[in-house]
Amino acid sequence: MFERLADEDFAYLTTIGRSTGKAHTIEIWFGRHDDRLYVLSGGGDRADWVRNLRKTPQVRIRIGTQTASATARVVRAGTQEDALARELLDGKYQGWREGKRLSSWARNALPVAVDLP
Repeated sequence: MFERLADEDFAYLTTIGRSTGKAHTIEIWFGRHDDRLYVLSGGGDRADWVRNLRKTPQVRIRIGTQTASATARVVRAGTQEDALARELLDGKYQGWREGKRLSSWARNALPVAVDLP
């Protein structure tokens, strides 16, 4: 899913509000690897959407005209998946490549995985 849409600039991630129970949608940069999308939270754990998905990990993701239900989770720090997410997004949006230092955005943001069905 989303294979041909990986070059799109934005995804639209919908979480369920932890207090209100209402759907909240954000526009966000994303990267795709296998059956997983990655996004980075510049606000870290303080971002409302991250706090929402920690409470209710079931999300909706839309890229272009395709929409899917998925499960989101914060990526564990210091893992190979953590490095992959940062490099994937920094490469797509900031021009990172092997041997180059990651941008401060990619180094400091919180990686989130969106596991597709």
